[in-house]
Order: sequence, then structure tokens, then C-alpha cells
Amino acid sequence: MEVSSLPPLNNERHNQDTKKHQTLFRLNIVVRVIQSLLTVGVVLLILGGSLALGIGTGYFAYLVEDTTMPTRDELKRDLGNITQTSKLTYSDNSEIATIRSDLMRTAVGSEEISDLIKKAVITTEDEYFEEHKGFVPKAVIRALVSEATGIGSSGGSTLTQQLVKQQILSDETTFKRKANEIILSMQIEKYFSKDEIVTTYLNVSPFGRNNKGQNIAGVQEAARGIFGVDAKDVNIAQAAFIAGLPQSPIVYSPYTNTGDLKEDYSLGLKRKDFVLFSMYREKALSKKEYEEAKAYDLSKDFLKKEAVKADDQGFLYYAVLEEAQDAIAKKNAKKDGISDEDFAEEATYTAYKNRAKKELENGGYTVQSTIDKNIYATMQEAVHDYGYMLDDGSGSRIETGSVLMENKSGKVLGFIGSRDYNTDQNNHAFDTVRQAGSSIKPVLVYGPAIDQGLMGSETRVADYPMKYKDGGTELANATNKGSKTFQTVRESLEWSNNIPAYHIYQKLIEETGSDQFAYDNYLKKMNYPASHDWGVEAAPLGTTDVTTLDQTNGYQTLANGGVYQEGYLIESIKDNEGNVVYQHEAKPVEVFSPATASIMNDLMRSVIDAQITSPFKSVISGLDWNLANADWVGKTGSTDNYADSWLVLSTPKVTISNWSGHGEANIPMNDGSGDRSANYMAYVINKIHQKNGDVFGTNDRFNLSKEVKQVKVSDFTGALPATVDYQNYKLQSPGKEVTSLWAKDGVTDSTFKFGIGGTDANYSSYWKAYLDRIAAEQKKAEQAAKKAAADKAAAEKAKKDKEKTNSSEKKPADKKED
Repeated sequence: MEVSSLPPLNNERHNQDTKKHQTLFRLNIVVRVIQSLLTVGVVLLILGGSLALGIGTGYFAYLVEDTTMPTRDELKRDLGNITQTSKLTYSDNSEIATIRSDLMRTAVGSEEISDLIKKAVITTEDEYFEEHKGFVPKAVIRALVSEATGIGSSGGSTLTQQLVKQQILSDETTFKRKANEIILSMQIEKYFSKDEIVTTYLNVSPFGRNNKGQNIAGVQEAARGIFGVDAKDVNIAQAAFIAGLPQSPIVYSPYTNTGDLKEDYSLGLKRKDFVLFSMYREKALSKKEYEEAKAYDLSKDFLKKEAVKADDQGFLYYAVLEEAQDAIAKKNAKKDGISDEDFAEEATYTAYKNRAKKELENGGYTVQSTIDKNIYATMQEAVHDYGYMLDDGSGSRIETGSVLMENKSGKVLGFIGSRDYNTDQNNHAFDTVRQAGSSIKPVLVYGPAIDQGLMGSETRVADYPMKYKDGGTELANATNKGSKTFQTVRESLEWSNNIPAYHIYQKLIEETGSDQFAYDNYLKKMNYPASHDWGVEAAPLGTTDVTTLDQTNGYQTLANGGVYQEGYLIESIKDNEGNVVYQHEAKPVEVFSPATASIMNDLMRSVIDAQITSPFKSVISGLDWNLANADWVGKTGSTDNYADSWLVLSTPKVTISNWSGHGEANIPMNDGSGDRSANYMAYVINKIHQKNGDVFGTNDRFNLSKEVKQVKVSDFTGALPATVDYQNYKLQSPGKEVTSLWAKDGVTDSTFKFGIGGTDANYSSYWKAYLDRIAAEQKKAEQAAKKAAADKAAAEKAKKDKEKTNSSEKKPADKKED
């Protein structure tokens, strides 16, 4: 309608009506638009919902398409694995201990759990528990919306879903994991009753800490560890408190990690009140019961702090368990196609180690160790009885660690972790790393040099005062700054001198062109640590940090004909049905040739027999002459200021090692540590021998390999007899003839510079001393000859004089006249 057709009005009235009309018109338009939008919205919502439902269904199917539906037995195993106890055993299968979890956990049957606790958990954690089939759709949608938008609560898991997450799946928040969680929850609801589900949930869930500060899981441990009652005997307030713990166990727990009551445990009490209200709201409690339980003073029921009993397993339990975890971790990584390099990465190793830990705690495994029960017990008795022999009179306790290993296999038969586990939990047999001192020389210096054909047993090595290449630092032996001569290889090892070892190592580097040659070709094969710079000048003096196990394995290699068998503690691991899931496999590695190994054992026999650095042979002889007749070979070692003392001994059958020192590194001991170690080890070995007379193989002998080359050499040069030109002298085969043991052809003719190391001045001094000695011997011989001639002449003259005298005394007889 046009405005001009309207009846005439005064201007004011007209303006007011016009404005009113326009307002109503606009309002009408807005209403119509809103109606239209609502209509379209409803249509779109219906269509969109159908589309979303179709897409969602398809996406869900995609997420679970590769999920294998477990059977009832498989689900029962996965959900109930807490009841499978694993154990550790000795080599004879007698039990060491059951494997303990970080969580104290005891599973109980449904009848041993109060209905109050069950109702409290259900009403608080899953109000639709009795109705749903594993999940609640609207709760899942709410959780997904919350996850996507960050608005509202993301909770939406039923008790069944929580059970799946705890026992079967991980905690990662991905749609795929959530989809699998739902489908597995439905499968559980299909096979198990509601009571079985809630009972299992209460048996596996974490419940914080007990009054000993231990982490606890399972409702029985919660009831016993917090209130001192069984789970079937709790009152309403106690039931509500326990039921509230799984949501945030450590926060709501009344105890600290020491077992002390928290100064403020009000959060747990508030959570208890919330649980009580949930029970009242769902009509699990009457109003009277609710009010009485809420008013109940629960704090008086909390147990007082209690000390944890001393660990009676100590080193053996933890050492065997640690290696078992490593074995399972490596097996699982290999099964997953993880390379050795990737497995060595800290994050990967830790992940597999944690997985293995859980398997061993809950998998019902039997871990058979290599430990001989009687030998191990005897070694613990021995360190208890004789450990005091190591003390240096300073008033400070000297610690120790030992390993006894079978040579042919690498089995660890027994060990000593420390003098007393209760006072020192550092395992000095397997974990403590200390400088090796001279005990490293046989495997790092002498063995490789002999194996490369650089020297024989009687080769001469310079032992003159010297300095490192920096020109300022002096290198010295333990007892002097150099004996100012050329020692034989055998003598230098007997005396454990540093200067000859230095020259041999430098010769090895020079001949091979690599300062890492000894490590790359020998020590690496024996799993010595790679982190050390094996090329430093001081390396042959034993600056490397090693464990007692490392050293035991190195000497085992030499005692085993040069073949390394990695030391090990785990023989096999079987599951609860007796199936072998891990079996130790021998992986022998030839490190030294049989000739080299036999020469080294011959040299180290001299070390023990000479008793220059250790009186072990005399001490053991005084204890048991038959034991002393065993073919003992070995080496000592000490570090600066006697901070560490080593003694490693082998017979053809076993190797036994010992480290001693302060618990903290680089703290000096008083002089005489070598003698103290010898005394202590002799008594330990004798005690083991008394309990097991066969372990050391007293009748066995090390023999020289048929490959050893026995070469006749000059004892003066250590080389083949030959004419040597020196200062216009022609010296014919100086010295007397002796036998030198060589692993390869390499011995040369005697020359002016016949040995390893040393300067021209050193050789001149050595030869001059020889010539002086020869001259002195000649002069002495001449003097002796002159004296002999004079004596002979005098004797002859005396004889003649006597004869003349006798002749003059005889007169003719007078004739008698008639």
C-alpha cells in the first residue's frame, strides 16, 4: 500500500504512526527470519546428525579394523595377571625369592570384599554400571566434545573401560586407543559378570600408600595398610575413603612416601565425603547412615607409621632380577625388529626395560640363575668373617667386591657385593666402576703385544727413568723411578713395573698405526667400556674405569685359552606353563690365540709364584697345602695413593677376582693394601674350598699350546744369539742361552738396539755395563789364573824344597872294622 492513499493526518500523529508501523514491520521480518532459520536448522541437524552418525560409524570401524577380538581366556589372563607370581631360583632350581613389585598387592575374591566398598566405587565412578554394556554413549560423546573443545569435563570412562586402560591398553589419548577401549570393554561385559568386573577392578587399581610408605594396589592392601582391617570388615566411612582413592591415589593418600601421616590430609577426607554423598544420592545409604558416616572421625582409624622390614634378599635378588629384566627387554626388542643400535638409545632401552619389569612382576615366570647356592652362601659367610682383614687401621671401613666365574662358560657361580648390604647397598661386584691399575696390563698391554708377535716372554724392555711426551711429567714404577736396566717381559710383569708397560704399549701403537688398536681388536671383544680414551699415554697404567665383573671376564678369557664367554647370571626364563621364553646361548669369541693365552698364563703363574707384589701363595699354602698346589695364575693392581687394590686369580677351572677400597672413589688407603688383599682372598678361597672341594680344580694344569714357539735366545738381549758390533768390539753371542716363548714368528738377531723402548744412551749404558762386567770377569779370571799359577809354582817349589831336605838328611852308614 502506498503512503499517499492513507487518510490525511496531522504531521505529529502521522510521524508517530509511521514509526510504530516501521517498528512492527521490522519485528515481523525478524520473527519470520528466525522461524525460517529454525526450520532450516532442524532439517540440517537431522540430515547432519544422520551424516555424522554414518561418518562416525565408519570411522569407528576403521579405527578398530585391525583389532583382534580376544577370547574369554585371553581376557581373563590379561585382566587377572596380578595373581601370577614370578620367582628367582638358584642353579639347582631351589628358590631365591619371589619377584616383588613396586606395588604391594594382594588379590582377594569377591566374598572377601565388603559390599560397601563395591557400592561406593560404583556410585562414585560409574552410576550406570549395572545398566551399560561396557560404555555409556552420551558420556563418550561428552568426553570427545570436551577433548576437542577444551570445555567441560573429559571424564567418560566406565569401570570396565578403566579396567581395560589399566590392564590391557596404554594411557595415550588417541581416538584409536579410545575406540579399542570401547570395543574391548564390550567384549569384557560379554564374558564376565558385573561382580567379576568390579572385583577385578578393586584388585588391580592403585590405592596410594600404606603406613610404611609403600605404594599399594588392590583393595585388600588398602584396607590392611591404612586401617589395619581386611577389605571385608571395613565400616561405611572406611569404605568410602578407600573407594575415593583410585581417582588420585597419591593426592588422596593420608601417608607420605616415608609412612608418616601427612600434615594435611583433608583432601582425602573431602573426597570421602563426596563418595558418601554419591552413595546417599544413589540410595546405597539411608540418610541416617550417610550423616553418621560423614560425622565419623576417620582420622583416629589411620594406622601409625611402621618401619619396613629389612630386605633379606639383598644383592642376589636385585642382581639376578636386573639381568632378567635385560634379557626380557632384549628379547622383546628383537621380536619387534629393533636394531641393537636403536635399542642402545636411552629412551628405547628404558621403555623396553619398564615393559620387561612389568612382565616379570606379573607374568608368572621362573628365572633360573647360574648362582650355586652353597658357593654364594659361603662367600657371604667369608666376607662377614674375614672382611676386617682389608681394613687399613685408619678407622675407616674398607669395602670390597668379588666375582667367581666358571672359565669355560662364563657362568657366575657366586659373588660378593659388599661387606654388609645393610650398611652399603652399592654392588661392588657388578656396578661400581674404579680404575683398574696394573690389573689391566695382561689384557691391554702384554696379551695384545704377544698376540701380534711383537715380543716373547724373554724379550727385553727398557726400565730407565723417563718422562711422558709432554717432557714435564715423570713416569715412575710403584717402587722406583726405573731400575736402570732392560728387564725381561716376565720380570717386568712380576714386578708390575709401569715403565716397561708404557714402552710395550707405545710399541703396539707404533706397529699398528692406531692408538685404539688394543681396544678395537681385544678389549672391545670382551665388552670393556668404550667410553675411555684407550690411546692416552697413561692407559697401560690402568686409568680405565672398570667393574669387578669386567676384570673377571678379561682374565676368564685368558684362562679359557683366549676365548671370551660373556659372564652371565641368567640360565633360563620360563613362563607359568613351563615354556622357555629365554635361554642363555653361548656366543664364544676368540680374542687371543691359544698360544698367546697359554704364554700369558705361564707369565702370570710367575707373578703368583714370585710373590713380589702379593704374598698370596704363601698365605694359601699355610691354610691348605693341597689348595696351594692348584695352578694359580693372576695379577695384582693398585692405583695412585692406593685408592684401589685389585687381585685377580685363575685356575684352569675358575677365575675369582677382588676389588677393595673406600666406598667413595679416590680416597687413599694406607700402604700394604696388596698384602691385605692377599690375606683376605686366601681365607675366602679356602673357605669356599672347604665347602666345595671341586670348584677350583686343584688337579688341573695350564699347559703351553702346541702353537707356542719355544725359541733359544740370549738372556742378555732376549733376541737370537748373534755377533754384535759395539765400540769396535765384536761381541759373540752375549749372554747365556735361555728359552723364550713366542706366539708368532718375530724374534730377530741380537743387535745394539735389541729391545723395546729406551734411548741410545740407555742401550750404551746397558752395553757398557755388560762390557764392564765382561772386563771385570776377565780381570777376575786373569787374577784367578795368576793366583792359581803362583799357587801352583809355590806348591811345586815347596815340593822340591821338601824333597831336597829329605835327601840331605840321609847319610851313608860307617863300616865296621875287624
